Amino acid sequence: MKCIKDRLKKPWPYWIGGILLGILNVTLLATTGVAWHVTSGFLLWGAAVLDFLGAEPLKWNFFHIFNIQYKEILLDHSLVINKFTILNIAVIMGSLMATLFASQFNIKKIKNKKQVIIALIGGIIMGYGARLASGCNIGSFLIGISSFSLHGWIYWIFITLGAFVGTLILKKFIL
Repeated sequence: MKCIKDRLKKPWPYWIGGILLGILNVTLLATTGVAWHVTSGFLLWGAAVLDFLGAEPLKWNFFHIFNIQYKEILLDHSLVINKFTILNIAVIMGSLMATLFASQFNIKKIKNKKQVIIALIGGIIMGYGARLASGCNIGSFLIGISSFSLHGWIYWIFITLGAFVGTLILKKFIL
C-alpha cells in the first residue's frame, strides 16, 4: 500500500501521461463515437443558463451552423444532461481524485479584487478563443495533431505565440 501511495504522490513522467491520454482518447472514441471535447460541454452549459434566462440561444445561427455536432442535444433540448457534460464531470472528478491521492488539495484564498477581475477577463478571452478555434488544447490541438489534421498544427503555432505574448504581458503588468 505504501508503494502505491508513493507512486501517486510523485509526478509521473510525461511519456506515461501521454500514453494514458492516448489510451483514454481511443477508448472514448470507440465507446461514444466522439473525440475528446471539453469546451463543447461548457458551451452547452452557458447556453442552458441563457435559455433559462429567456435568451433562446438554440435559435442562434451558431447552433444551426454546427447542427451536425449538436443535433441530438438540440432535438432533445438536453443542454445540461448530455455526453459532453458527462465527459466534463468525469474530467473534473478525475482531476480531484488525482489531487487528493497526491495530497495536493488545498483551497487558496483570493488575494484581492484585481485577481478576480484578471481571472474573469482571462477566462472570457480563453473561452472565446476556444470557440473560434473550434475547441481547446485538447479538442483542437491534441486531437487535431493525433488525427493528422492541419488545424492542429496551426493551433500549435498560434498557441505558442499566444503563450509568449501572454507571458510578456504578465511580466510587465501583473507580476
